[in-house]
Amino acid sequence: MHLDEVGYCGLYCGLCASRRRIPTQARILRDTLQREGYDRGYYDVPGLEEVFATFWKGLNLLADRPCPGCRAGAGDPGCTIRSCAQGRDVEVCPQCTDFPCERLAGLRNYPLWMADAARLRQVGLARWTGEQEARAAAGFAYADVRYPELPPETGEDE
Repeated sequence: MHLDEVGYCGLYCGLCASRRRIPTQARILRDTLQREGYDRGYYDVPGLEEVFATFWKGLNLLADRPCPGCRAGAGDPGCTIRSCAQGRDVEVCPQCTDFPCERLAGLRNYPLWMADAARLRQVGLARWTGEQEARAAAGFAYADVRYPELPPETGEDE
């Protein structure tokens, strides 16, 4: 079993928009811009000519180099989840004896994550990975059910 589609946190990379949807949409936008001649520069919107070369470079990166996943070094270089899992020699967090822990608070915007983690513990990593790939093949992505970012709590009553 290859783990390149499984984050240390237990999210399935194949369900992430950065791996599936964004590259496709970036290629569509790039192709559209090229057909219209805008690959040579965009001068119709004042100020855009100043940033267009950087935008074009970023668009090509999004189109041609989707996120390789945290196991390949992508994501937050200081990810405490990754370093903890590596240090404890577990393939994914849900396999850890201390699961769940405070390091996972960053995943609070993914409402299905805890249920997915419970399923992984129930059926094992190999079967779970197959189930996640079936979800991805059906077109599901985490962004479909992600909670919006909330501002940090201030401790004041609203």
